[in-house]
Amino acid sequence: MFMNILIQVGLLVVGFVCLVKGADVFVGGSSALARNFNVPGLIIGLTIVALGTSAPEMAVSIVAALQGANEIALSNVVGSNIFNLLGVLGVCAVISPLPVDGIVLKRDFPFAILTTIIVLLISCGSVLFGGHFIGYSVDREVAIVTRPIGFVLVIVFIGYIAFLIVKTRKNSSSDDDKNKEPMWKCIVFIAIGLVLIIAGGQVVVYSAKEIARAAGMTETLIGLTIVAIGTSLPELVTSAVAARKGETGMAIGNVIGSNIFNLLFILGVSALIHPVAINMASVYDLIILVGVSIISLSFAFTSRKISRMEGGFMLLIYAADVMFAIVR
Repeated sequence: MFMNILIQVGLLVVGFVCLVKGADVFVGGSSALARNFNVPGLIIGLTIVALGTSAPEMAVSIVAALQGANEIALSNVVGSNIFNLLGVLGVCAVISPLPVDGIVLKRDFPFAILTTIIVLLISCGSVLFGGHFIGYSVDREVAIVTRPIGFVLVIVFIGYIAFLIVKTRKNSSSDDDKNKEPMWKCIVFIAIGLVLIIAGGQVVVYSAKEIARAAGMTETLIGLTIVAIGTSLPELVTSAVAARKGETGMAIGNVIGSNIFNLLFILGVSALIHPVAINMASVYDLIILVGVSIISLSFAFTSRKISRMEGGFMLLIYAADVMFAIVR
């Protein structure tokens, strides 16, 4: 038994390495391809970089949906979003105070919160308003993200991306040819990145499930903590490096874009593949996600930046959330 756990931990580490390296290569290739087509910088930050750094979450959740491991599919998305807001932004703010772009503050951040509230209401409304919220055990399935809901989430995401493209296309400018990479090189990087991401996602889901069973932990807890943090490493690394280099706008845009992508596209596609069951623990986590989203937005609104002190407080909140999940 002990040897089996060691093997699974080793596989988990290998899977995470593949995820992080694959995301790094994928982002590089995608960004180069975007430059070749003169896509605006704002779009690159909110879409391509966000998509690339969220590719591990996509791989893990979709593979989990294909295997019927719905608890990991949902808890990975919710846990990653919580970690992005509290962990990634917290670390970046501690490194360097994070000024928040006015457009992101007024449009993208509120949109991310609104979509979180809508997902909570349409999937868990019967639990929240049906008089049965108190008394359910955390592992009892109480709601479901159906295929029609998943379809709506994907359509909303496509509409959001189309809106961004139309809104910012007029600000695009042509790059000098010397800044462009050969098309074949972009495609090769994107392909290699996707292969590493998909393979890593399969290994992470398999090993995480085995560790959960061996340790007597629920798949929800594993997905909410270990898998969520591991698949959010690309966001953490990308945003932390950006903050250290003074590119604070990219750090914020990457987190918000990733959260929107996670909640709408990844959860939507997972539900289309296999309806995602929601247990009571995930209802609590969705409510917590709404709360921390509002807290993060309020910090950003105070002085149009997230200070080092606020970043440290966000990290403390995340630590408390992890402890709550473990105790629960």
